Amino acid sequence: MPSRLPPTGVLLLALLWLSPALASTTADLDVDMNYRLDTLVEQPTSGRPGHSTADHSKFTQLQGPFADGPAVTKACLECHTEAGHQFQQNIHWTWSTVNEKTGQQLGKRHLVNNFCTNARGNEGMCAQCHAGYGWKDDNFDFTDQSKIDCVVCHDRTGTYYKTPTSGGNKACSVMFEGKQPIQWEKVAQSVGLPGRENCGGCHFYGGGGDGVKHGDLDSSLIHPDHALDVHMDEKGLGFACTECHVTTEHVWAGSRYQMDARDLLEGHKPGQARDAASCESCHSTAPHANNSIEGIKLNDHVKRVACQTCHIPEYARGGVATKVDWDWRTAGRLRDGEGYKEKGYTQGNGEHRATYKSIKGSFVYGENLQPEYGWFNGEMLYTTIDTVFDPTQAPIAINQYQGEASDPEARIWPFKPMHTVQPFDKGNNTLVYMHLWGDDADAFWGNYNFERAIARGMSDAGLPYSGEHGFVETVSYWPITHMVAPSEQALECQECHAKDGRLGALPGVYLPGRDSPKWLDLFGLALIAATLLGVLGHALIRLIARNRRAHS
Repeated sequence: MPSRLPPTGVLLLALLWLSPALASTTADLDVDMNYRLDTLVEQPTSGRPGHSTADHSKFTQLQGPFADGPAVTKACLECHTEAGHQFQQNIHWTWSTVNEKTGQQLGKRHLVNNFCTNARGNEGMCAQCHAGYGWKDDNFDFTDQSKIDCVVCHDRTGTYYKTPTSGGNKACSVMFEGKQPIQWEKVAQSVGLPGRENCGGCHFYGGGGDGVKHGDLDSSLIHPDHALDVHMDEKGLGFACTECHVTTEHVWAGSRYQMDARDLLEGHKPGQARDAASCESCHSTAPHANNSIEGIKLNDHVKRVACQTCHIPEYARGGVATKVDWDWRTAGRLRDGEGYKEKGYTQGNGEHRATYKSIKGSFVYGENLQPEYGWFNGEMLYTTIDTVFDPTQAPIAINQYQGEASDPEARIWPFKPMHTVQPFDKGNNTLVYMHLWGDDADAFWGNYNFERAIARGMSDAGLPYSGEHGFVETVSYWPITHMVAPSEQALECQECHAKDGRLGALPGVYLPGRDSPKWLDLFGLALIAATLLGVLGHALIRLIARNRRAHS
């Protein structure tokens, strides 16, 4: 196994793919990590010019020695005196937010998803993607600035990694055997502006592995070429994530919880004065040349069609597969009394992905996938832990995008749908928290007992549980906005304006080429037939007349 690990957060998702009962050898674990260590560690993205007037390697405060991460943070805050207060307002720290329009309590601390289902109660594992140190349970002190992890975003050595904040069942500790200790002094002295691998250490690996969750975010974007993403192209524009997700006082713009589906604030710096970075902020609301009918019509489309709809024709295009279906019902199968995994999918870059794991169930992957399209006004309505639903109306939308054709703020957007069959409270008709991670008898990733894991998860959260669980199909929707293809690969008109086109199921709008009435089609065919008969008749008359003249 390599002696160095990639940036923080990658470890979280590598771990989530591993069953404690499966982790019998270091070799098995190495093969199961769905990312390329040499790419992430040996070839970090180039540093971005920050016009800094400081060389951190010369700071007395950063010479160390440092015993751990909090010690580095305390040194950082000696100079960056306001950074701690600023960062504590960030959702990367709070994992909590309230949607002001819907009043829903959102964020990883509260929501149920249809991947590993919930972070709450499993912080010992999930909080590896939290920008802090030591979050194990509800006793974590969010007011303690020394617990802020500065280097997770600012490490430029590629050697920083994070470990679970609490123990799991059986052999999980083997994942970190043989690892080189973090050189805290080297990391602290080498900080810089975040690169794609800093953000991607968590965001590329959300949901349990590389590219699993979003579909348009995976490790292929660390060193992408022009064909994969015209903005992040390493030999071209080379954008880092923060180029669009602008940071003001350690608060980032751009959140899937509240988005601007239609941005009229062109001319502003990307990400500022808006809830999410937008195409229009750089390209304006008339990005196409107005010197042709085609350009004029395309600019007219911008009012009701998101730029991403035409310019991201497929997602998961970089050789890394995304998960599209997950069935928890099959979890818990054993061989010789032990959990196991099956790797039944080989993705475009040659890596093998697990299609079954005892700790999670069965998976389906896909690559180069056509998005689903729908009207979206920027609002998502979530099924939260206390939402009562009718299981006969499945699939239950974990998050349902809002909007319709009559909504002036809505545009046609592309989405990745994720389908999962997951546990729910059969008596109360609500979703459930499961206790997955832990070195105890109730953790599902060790006992494979849904009833005990659910009862413990709900009890720890102080929530009612009927004592009877079932399984319900759910779906979540992920807006597609990365992996922007070159303009020559943008959708052609006929790909949507056709009866069997991409927008075949889009409601509420008349689409030429898709929605022409049947009588109009028949009338058009009749005209074509009449024209053809007229031409043939005319040709026949001329032929007859010519023959008569020849014999006269």
